[in-house]
Amino acid sequence: MIRRTVLEWGSLPYGKGSDAICESAADRLVAVARASPMGGKDGGSILIHGRRALGARQVVGVLAADGVTLEILPKIDVSGADGAAAHGQIRRRLVHMLAVALDLDIASGAMTELSWQKETLLEILIGLFARKLADEVRKGMPRRYLAHEDDLTTLRGQLDVTRQFTTLIARPDRLACRYDDLSPDILLNQIMKATVDRLIRASASAENQRRLRELAFFYADIRSLRPSALAWDGLILDRTNNRWRDLVELARLLLGHRFQTTSSGSQNGFSLTFDMSRLFEAYVARSLKRAFSGTELTVHAQGGRLYCLEDAETGTGRFMTKPDILVKRKGKVELIIDTKWKRISRAVDDPKRGVSQADVYQMMAYSQLYQCPELLLLYPHHRGLGEDAGVMSIHSIRTTSSWLRTATIDLTDASQQSWGEAVGSSRFGLRGDPGSPPF
Repeated sequence: MIRRTVLEWGSLPYGKGSDAICESAADRLVAVARASPMGGKDGGSILIHGRRALGARQVVGVLAADGVTLEILPKIDVSGADGAAAHGQIRRRLVHMLAVALDLDIASGAMTELSWQKETLLEILIGLFARKLADEVRKGMPRRYLAHEDDLTTLRGQLDVTRQFTTLIARPDRLACRYDDLSPDILLNQIMKATVDRLIRASASAENQRRLRELAFFYADIRSLRPSALAWDGLILDRTNNRWRDLVELARLLLGHRFQTTSSGSQNGFSLTFDMSRLFEAYVARSLKRAFSGTELTVHAQGGRLYCLEDAETGTGRFMTKPDILVKRKGKVELIIDTKWKRISRAVDDPKRGVSQADVYQMMAYSQLYQCPELLLLYPHHRGLGEDAGVMSIHSIRTTSSWLRTATIDLTDASQQSWGEAVGSSRFGLRGDPGSPPF
């Protein structure tokens, strides 16, 4: 089995050479990328098939084909490590971002048990799911009373009088019964079984295979459904089964319902991919919701939806706006955040810090449409900017009383409470006087 790891925007050579993979392996990986709905035209959104190398794009995750696995990791700076150790730390941070974005409660003990340096991101997520599912199954599989109709030799439940004296009129040895039976064959367990079945086919780890096959034994009597046939809208989590919420979210993730897509087909491949721009936005939004919990501030992702223009005759709106994150107080927009998954520059290298003109125009439109006093362009921090993350620059927007800040967030910091508090501090006019000046 060929296994390679590259960073986003990195490359994997193929052909001859000690670090290169064979051309046929490269072709198989490209075929899997093309089969993924996230691959775009010819799989180019995930991999570029160059003359001598495969070029990774801004989609991260794992592509697996016959005899070869390619893992694409995000560019997150980690200190004091390189090679496999650095990749292990990046995997840990990426799983942390996924956990925050999906609002999963992953205990530190479960995180410690995972083989961050030895396994790919796919195997780590599979291992996390298998461990959590095994723990819950030991506590008892959820069951529910289901309605049944059957023709029995003895009465059970209630007699279906209509059926008894029509369909069974000539069968006095049979009674048309209606009854409720406590059964584990319910939607929640069907989702878990579908996930276990999918992961058994995808995992190449002996340890994960062992855990999954043990789980498959427990779910042997549950009806098998294809992931596309699962009635997710019919799933209700209440106080009786709320402990399964994290597993349901992991199942959605691994079956392709959030952030990523999985695919398998004639090319015998599997993909687990994430758009880092969308994941970064969701991670920031969820982190702010946690930081502002218990306050009068509310966080709204992809909200707003005001139009830039209005048709003079019909009044129809044109050019809808959808800011990444709105922070509101009592319905009034106090802060607009636009997340950017790209590296900002130092002021000494570029006075504009790499901020695009289009991004500035967009934020100016937001300040006018939403009458918002504070706007923030948020980027991931990297070592080239120095040690401390935070606000990099402050500018006033002409013709309005709004302020536009450029800031970074350190993704290697295990706790995001500090920057969440900074966003909500009086310097942004959110927790103090709404009219307080910027620092």
